[in-house]
Amino acid sequence: MAAHIIDGKKISAGLRGNVADAVHRLKRDRGIVPGLAVVLVGNNPASEVYVRNKSKAVTEAGMRPLDRHLPDSISEAELLALIDALNADANVNGILVQLPLPRQIDPQKVIAAIDPDKDVDGFHPLNVGRLGSGSPALVPCTPLGCIILAKTVRPSLAGLEAVVIGRSNIVGKPVAQLLLAANATVTIAHSKTRDLAAVCRRADVLIAAIGQPEFVRGDWIKPGATVIDVGINRVPGEGGKSRIVGDVAHAEASAVAGAITPVPGGVGPMTIACLLVNTLRATCAQNGLPAPNLN
Repeated sequence: MAAHIIDGKKISAGLRGNVADAVHRLKRDRGIVPGLAVVLVGNNPASEVYVRNKSKAVTEAGMRPLDRHLPDSISEAELLALIDALNADANVNGILVQLPLPRQIDPQKVIAAIDPDKDVDGFHPLNVGRLGSGSPALVPCTPLGCIILAKTVRPSLAGLEAVVIGRSNIVGKPVAQLLLAANATVTIAHSKTRDLAAVCRRADVLIAAIGQPEFVRGDWIKPGATVIDVGINRVPGEGGKSRIVGDVAHAEASAVAGAITPVPGGVGPMTIACLLVNTLRATCAQNGLPAPNLN
């Protein structure tokens, strides 16, 4: 029996609708409109597309886009000065600096300069520490989206074996922390893991985030497992055109798994939806309001 396809487009659309409803109530009842500043440095085509999509989603949710597009010649000191100004601006509730940055700028300095309470990417060391210690935190958007998708299939992750392939600061480590917070038993696998296939076969929930096209094969999947594929990889297609595939060999895995995300259309749409969630939560926290219920 083929696996259930976890429709990230549909789930993210529902989440974005719930955020928009909450933003409407916030504006109506409190006169507050969340503002998100997305800072783009240079003219990276992929980053430009991503920022446009973010701005569109922010506007559709009833929030205020406060984008800044800077030349790639900007100095580190100038960028840090802008971040200081955004930190001090009461109209800015969330700050996101689009990566990658030009070589003259240290991304770690930039991330550390953002007010942790406005850090809607969840990358600031203080938010990383809060997540690791189980304290309330703004958490990275893609990992948060992974957990939401997994819970549409398995509402309780408690006691389940979860395997995360990949140990990046952006996805692997934070999604492992979120799984631990949900009381799953978590293994982080990586390039040095012995017999990776055998480790994966233990997983009730498998999250693949390694950036290698179709690396995870069907016979690595435990029958009935929930598979969350974070990978977005371009590979050659027919007629000289490229196509996008995940880190999991989808057709093979679908024959074994109980549920699986597609690529594209799985985790990707959830990232921007969770950015809106983080911006709304940050806005509420900054105004002494309880976190909104988005269910």
